[in-house]
Amino acid sequence: MKRWLTKKKQTIPFDPETQEPVIRASICTGERTAGFADKQTGRFHEYLCIRDEQELADFCRQTGTSPDRIRTVY
Repeated sequence: MKRWLTKKKQTIPFDPETQEPVIRASICTGERTAGFADKQTGRFHEYLCIRDEQELADFCRQTGTSPDRIRTVY
């Protein structure tokens, strides 16, 4: 199999001591954005737009968490 056809296991570099993965959701439109929140300041760093459950599952896999452990911020 060719090297470019194989799927690499990617991880997202973040510091679990100072950051936590969160989902920011819009109350009006329902748009969801995955990213990281600083534990001290609460500042949100956007990573990607979540369009379906597969993208959420990929984000969870890359951060090493499960969907039920990621909190949603409105």
